[in-house]
Amino acid sequence: VVTPDGTPIHTGSRARKSSTGYDLTHLFVGAEGTLGLITELTVRLHPIPEMVSSAVCAFEDVGEAVQAVIETVQYGIPVARVEFMDEVAIEGTNAYSGLDLKVTPTLFFEFHGTPAWVDEQSRLVAEIASGHGGSDFRWSTDPDERAKLWQARHDIYWATKAQRPGCELFTGDICVPISRLAESIVAAREDIDASFLKGQIIGHVGDGNFHAGLSVDPNDPDEMARAHEFTHALGETALRLGGTVSGEHGIGIGKQSFMDAEHGAALAYMQAI
Repeated sequence: VVTPDGTPIHTGSRARKSSTGYDLTHLFVGAEGTLGLITELTVRLHPIPEMVSSAVCAFEDVGEAVQAVIETVQYGIPVARVEFMDEVAIEGTNAYSGLDLKVTPTLFFEFHGTPAWVDEQSRLVAEIASGHGGSDFRWSTDPDERAKLWQARHDIYWATKAQRPGCELFTGDICVPISRLAESIVAAREDIDASFLKGQIIGHVGDGNFHAGLSVDPNDPDEMARAHEFTHALGETALRLGGTVSGEHGIGIGKQSFMDAEHGAALAYMQAI
């Protein structure tokens, strides 16, 4: 890292762990560029899994889909990826990608491991999903089939743009405890439905993080004002439920007003650093 006064420093070693000094690596990485410029990285390589399986499953409502994820986590099943798309997102990607997914809240899974372990993980999650009303559980280890199962999730950005040509995607992301995830998604969906804007919700529900996206005309003041109102309400919901106003996107200008409410006295400590 190069610090503001031009001094280059090295924050770690190739050892897997250390108990000497401050954890400067995570401090600089977590500071989002405010403490120095990262000029060199050493990355750790992970082996390609022996087998990968993907699955998709439809649910009648958000609550049951999230409960299926919670139960999967509680059972200790090491799901590599689990993503959520609401019915509006599914409808949009069906139209854009020529898919025939059931228009209802849907989970997408990915499992890694040995052939036997991947098979067992897939079957265990299928049983859990079924217990929460999950239907049409489809899974495959074939690379082409796996790509097709995940296509809706991969195409969501372009599908959303295609629904309203000329408009932009205005997104907000929050992260809450998984136990409050269903509640927060339902609240966000109700706020979208109560507005005149079209929007959908997708999420990395395995860690309680979801993104709510609205299609807006950036040149329309009324639409932009409504979009800002929505993301502000989203942030308030996150804090009320014990979460954070941004799981991935960062703060920038739009969420600065939440920093004191989320961090309290810790914010002054960050500023002191």
